[in-house]
Amino acid sequence: MMFSSIRTRILATALVPVLVVVIVLLAINAFIRVADVNEAYQQRSKLLVSQIAQSSEYGVFSGNLTHLQRASEAVLREPDVRAVTIFNLDGAVLARAGVSGYERWDDVQGLQRGGVIGGRVDTLTQTIVSDTVNLGDDLFFAKNGTGLPQAHSIGHVVLEMSLDPLHAREREIVYVSLLVGLIGVLLGGLLAMRLGSDVMEPIARVSRRIRRIEEGDFASDDSDHATDPLHELQLGLDQMASRLAWGRDELEQRVALVTEALRLKKEEAEAATLAKSRFLSAASHDLRQPTHALGLFVARLGQLSLDADSRQVVANIEASVQAMQNLLDGLLDLSRLESGAVAAHCGPVNVGEVFETLRSTLEPLALAKGLRLRVHTSARWVQTDSVLFQRIVMNLVHNAIRYTDKGTVLLSCRPANAGTSVCVQVWDSGIGISEQHQTQIYTEFFQVGNSGRDRAMGLGLGLSIVERSAHLLGHPMVLRSNVGCGTRFSMFLPAIAASVYPVSAAPLAESSLLSLVGLRVLVVEDDASACAAIGGLLTGWGCVVCAVQTEAQAREALLNGVQPQVIVSDYRLGQGTNGLRVIAALRKVAEYPIAACLMSGDADAELLQAAKVAGLTVLHKPVRPAKLRAFLRRMALAANSDNPMTDVNALD
Repeated sequence: MMFSSIRTRILATALVPVLVVVIVLLAINAFIRVADVNEAYQQRSKLLVSQIAQSSEYGVFSGNLTHLQRASEAVLREPDVRAVTIFNLDGAVLARAGVSGYERWDDVQGLQRGGVIGGRVDTLTQTIVSDTVNLGDDLFFAKNGTGLPQAHSIGHVVLEMSLDPLHAREREIVYVSLLVGLIGVLLGGLLAMRLGSDVMEPIARVSRRIRRIEEGDFASDDSDHATDPLHELQLGLDQMASRLAWGRDELEQRVALVTEALRLKKEEAEAATLAKSRFLSAASHDLRQPTHALGLFVARLGQLSLDADSRQVVANIEASVQAMQNLLDGLLDLSRLESGAVAAHCGPVNVGEVFETLRSTLEPLALAKGLRLRVHTSARWVQTDSVLFQRIVMNLVHNAIRYTDKGTVLLSCRPANAGTSVCVQVWDSGIGISEQHQTQIYTEFFQVGNSGRDRAMGLGLGLSIVERSAHLLGHPMVLRSNVGCGTRFSMFLPAIAASVYPVSAAPLAESSLLSLVGLRVLVVEDDASACAAIGGLLTGWGCVVCAVQTEAQAREALLNGVQPQVIVSDYRLGQGTNGLRVIAALRKVAEYPIAACLMSGDADAELLQAAKVAGLTVLHKPVRPAKLRAFLRRMALAANSDNPMTDVNALD
């Protein structure tokens, strides 16, 4: 804007009144001067024409043309006079001086005094009057009613005045007025600028001082401005800056003290967290170890010939162990997801194959509850991690079956977002979820309608694992449910073209993986009970087992002629060693690549990465007998191939 700054406003405030006063005074002065010049011109022209008329009276009366001509020429020498013409009463020209614009008296008649020709000539007329001298009782003179001689006209005088000098004088007055006004405005502007500078300089100093304070410079201004009109304000700013400096120093000291205290608290918290992590890690390992051994002992007990009552007791013990293992597996999955130990390896996945696997796995569970499991097969392909995707869908379908008493559970797949995505949905006709609980179902151990913690209704970890796994994969999930109307979970995955990827090979026939008889297994487990449990279980499956507790015993067994086809080793073996080192050492002693797996209660990402690099499968404790049996079946098949390590690596 034009007057946005203080300087321009002060300049305008000082200059505008000066400009108005100068313009008014100059206008008045010019008007008066022009009026005076016009008045002087009129009086002079009137006087000239009157003088000519008086001086021409005798010449016209006596007919002395020479006298009239000299009188006309004398007037012509006056400034501004352009022409003088003297007419008699008949309109005849008696004398003329100068260049006249009138040839006859008739041309002059009708013009009023001050008539202008062409805007440059002013024409004035005057009647020549003869005043007769009173000679007493002369009978030759007529008398008026008063007895005085009667004056009568004897001719006319026409005076033509040039207006150019008058106009030049008027222009001169205007120009001089404008020049004086311009000088006045310039002087006023200079004074206004000086006034603005005198006013703005203190304000500028205050503004600079405030800006320095804003930037954190609280040093006082040592320059002396005692005559400054804002001197008191500057002193106040200096005092305020001093107080701010004191406050800043005090605040910095307090912040430093608080920061130091927080650092100490943080270190204490980190130390406590580290101690807790070490405690939980040790407790988890120590808890998993007996649970692992217990599960193996129960599995071995189930292989024995028992009466009906004993088998019922074993079944109850196995159910309890299974519940404990489910809890530990769920906690392990959660801890791995939260610690970042699980990495997503996305690739092309055939949705139809995953659906068929889930159908064969979960359909017996649905039929056992009298439910109908409907699976809409699909030929679509998506970009995701096959293991995590299958686990998510399995948990959702298993959860739907658990909370549905009658009706149907539906697993479907349809295109979404104009074909760029695939929406996988799990529907059920179960109890539904109220709106107030829909934000809590992903919380660990939260279960709707299971305040009594009925173990048959699960542990409340499935949806927590689902939510974290979907978040890890970047697949949005949408929940829609009403109480008594069932629930629908929708998950959106990126779609890819199906024709680009070949159909995966059919799974190996189950019959080819059944037999473990004669499979030579070397077990390395430092815990005596666990070592005995796993050795007894493998023996019951027909394996040839060599169970040891230390690396030295394992080396001695190999040197004594034991040639294992598979090594099953615990990760933590004590005495500063671990299963990775032991397996590498035993492979070196045996001089051939022995298939191997690790058993561990740790969820460390570094362990999983190291095992992957070494080509080892990690079985997390407590190891379920079914998982161990499946691994050994694959190893038995690999042992009969030409390149067993290739099959081992394919397990990762």
